Amino acid sequence: MRIRTLAVSAALAGFLASTPVHAETLNLLIWESYIDQKILDRFTEKTGVAVNQIYYDSGDARDEVLSDPNSNIDIAVIGENGAELFGKRGILEPLTEANTPSLKGYKPDWNARCAGFALPYLWGTMGIVYRSDMVKTTPTSWNDLMAPAPALKKHIAMYDDHNEAFIAPLVLLGKSINANDNETLKAAFELMKKQAPFVLTYDYVITAIQNPDIGKEIYMAIAYSGDQHVLNEKAGTPGVWRYAVPNEGTLSWLDCMAVTAASPRKALALQLLDYIGSPESAAANAQALTMPTANEAALPLIPEDMRNNPEIYTPADILEKSQYQKELSVQSIQTRRRIISSMANFQ
Repeated sequence: MRIRTLAVSAALAGFLASTPVHAETLNLLIWESYIDQKILDRFTEKTGVAVNQIYYDSGDARDEVLSDPNSNIDIAVIGENGAELFGKRGILEPLTEANTPSLKGYKPDWNARCAGFALPYLWGTMGIVYRSDMVKTTPTSWNDLMAPAPALKKHIAMYDDHNEAFIAPLVLLGKSINANDNETLKAAFELMKKQAPFVLTYDYVITAIQNPDIGKEIYMAIAYSGDQHVLNEKAGTPGVWRYAVPNEGTLSWLDCMAVTAASPRKALALQLLDYIGSPESAAANAQALTMPTANEAALPLIPEDMRNNPEIYTPADILEKSQYQKELSVQSIQTRRRIISSMANFQ
């Protein structure tokens, strides 16, 4: 089952209570399967500093942990919008080429999207993952997910994050994914209600597929680019999960990696961040995860066939139709969360 927000905090507290805190251990808050373990192992071999990964499976869960001044997190993967918001609140350490030399390997526009508080990490899109043994036709529209074929009833996985849950309906409506007005959100709600009877779970697909009660019943889901590779690994069937970006456009996302301002091991955390951000590590990480790196200096170290793979490096024409996430109003966030909470009533 998916770990809910409060459970994440409880698990983190239990972990920290049972794990000795010393200068040779760093705590990394990150999505599951989102960094090549070999990179962390090489860092440990080089420095003697261990790295503990603490997983979250939603932006809301991550944000609650980062907002806790006692969380004892040293480094965190955070979205570009969150990097700016948490940076301005003083939660993240400002980065420069002086304290993070590997920043010079990134183009200024990538660095700007992390707002000077984080290192550009991985980027991609949001789209549809599907089991090619159960879904024979590649999805080309968000309608394939929001108004699925009858055979897909109770085989759809959505995502109860207040940002991502609204991407498909808002794009179908021709609206901004950052819409704040109640009229637009109400229209999105209507589309989500019609879809609800087809939805098996609102848990993040990588979490849901590991649930023995429902995992094998998921045939299609909303997901991030790159998730198909994790799903194939979890399923043990190479290539069965595929990824498609709908023609209407989508979310173009950038994840950033930041050091917390309150880290008691800040110098070590900056050292690890710089190591992860080096061209060699960035290239190795991109290849291990089969995902695109934001490190321009790493690109020559990546095989050409990977750089030319449209499932990994999204074509420019689709990116031109895609949108970035921006800060939502408090009222919009509250409305979106109420809508998501009500979906169970329509399943």
